[in-house]
Amino acid sequence: MKISHTVKTSASPQRIWEIWTDVKNWSDWDTQLIDSYLESPFMLEAKGKLTPKKGGVSTFRISQLVPKKSYTFQCKLPLCNLNVSRTLDTQLDGTYFTHKVWFEGISAFVFSRILGKQFQTVLPNVMENIKRIAEAEHK
Repeated sequence: MKISHTVKTSASPQRIWEIWTDVKNWSDWDTQLIDSYLESPFMLEAKGKLTPKKGGVSTFRISQLVPKKSYTFQCKLPLCNLNVSRTLDTQLDGTYFTHKVWFEGISAFVFSRILGKQFQTVLPNVMENIKRIAEAEHK
């Protein structure tokens, strides 16, 4: 199961990128997080921790990175990885940003069933929070 949501904004791609890569402030827009941080600058293979509102602290690493365009981070779960991908696309009519979530591994089906519906429910609101923050700071 791959969960994906795309939003159009009048904010610049650079502004969305700044918000996405400001890990210590992810909880400002991600309603499911209490805290997050990186142990080093934002770069490929950087590692950090996420503290969700429900569940224990998770370690993550940036597994793919195209600067100012996209990145993916992975959280290890029992016998599976949670992948979160964020991608920017600039069109003539605005900036589009996409957030995808999926699970890979032996227990991916189980985690998709347990957490998938929650991601589907909260992702649109999380994306609208990013849009609101990005657009408010540039008016």
